[in-house]
Amino acid sequence: MTADYDSFAGAYAAENETSLMNAHYERPAALALAGDVAGRRVLDVGCGSGPLFAALRDKGAVVSGFDQSAGMLEHARRRLGDGADLRVADLAGPLPFPDAAFDDVVASLVLHYLRDWTVPLEELRRVLKPGGRLIASVNHPMMVNVTHRHEGPRPDYFAAYTWTDEFPMPGGTARMTFWNKPLHAMTDAFTAAGFRIAVIHEPRPAPAARELFPGDFELLDTFPAFLFFVLEAE
Repeated sequence: MTADYDSFAGAYAAENETSLMNAHYERPAALALAGDVAGRRVLDVGCGSGPLFAALRDKGAVVSGFDQSAGMLEHARRRLGDGADLRVADLAGPLPFPDAAFDDVVASLVLHYLRDWTVPLEELRRVLKPGGRLIASVNHPMMVNVTHRHEGPRPDYFAAYTWTDEFPMPGGTARMTFWNKPLHAMTDAFTAAGFRIAVIHEPRPAPAARELFPGDFELLDTFPAFLFFVLEAE
């Protein structure tokens, strides 16, 4: 991944707990798509400080998680306890899990850090049982066009390119670099890896967030920041 989460792990973990984008938008949408996970083995890809891991576990899932950032996993262990199955691993390489180990894989806001999805999707397909689900969220492919609409010529939607954004955090600023992909490039990558596309979803933020984030809520409620997929392993 291109973001050095170790350098701002504490600030990001705190921001993730209550932010509009994470706590009131991405995470509720991911959990709604996951549905009833009681008794299912679930892999949390890029689990960070563990809020999604904890929510899935509270719903009765048997959860494992990994992240490239050891600093983020320190926060996850404090949250989840020493018995939680948490590992340092890089989605760009082989994963430390056996074949067909999971009923579901949840990859929240992870794939857009990677230029090439071939190996990551092959690995996620490998660790899923036949008929298992990959639930993935990524930056919406139109988001960068809107973000840069006042900064000169708009980017080419069909091109693969990186873009960097800055996010204010307590104690400093986090710089994150993402790879833009058009929708057809995403769906082509999923099907090439052996997934069937079951759902493409553009959620809205949780209605309760309207009073907590006036202004920002209205922006997010009228234009999606993230795009969600439910993919079934063939």
